[in-house]
Amino acid sequence: MADDKLKIKLSIANRVYPLTIHPSQEEGLRKASKKIEAMIRQFEQSYSVRDKQDVLAMCALQFASQAEQKTIDKNVISEQVEDKLIALNQLLEDHGS
Repeated sequence: MADDKLKIKLSIANRVYPLTIHPSQEEGLRKASKKIEAMIRQFEQSYSVRDKQDVLAMCALQFASQAEQKTIDKNVISEQVEDKLIALNQLLEDHGS
């Protein structure tokens, strides 16, 4: 149903992007847009980068690397938890014998 859709406009790198979204997506999209804008300003100030394509590529790399690192960290934590559970299980089996 098109009735439950919401039309919003987001401004990124001096361009306006009209989107039709589910209302539940609005907060996340607006926060992401603000983060991108802040990151653009940071890259422009820190590295004197003026080309929007370069700045947006650097933003995309930053976000993608953060997402990948979270996945890596989550996998490492899962492995550590699994190792501890195996060790605990072994202790329980040894104690029960």
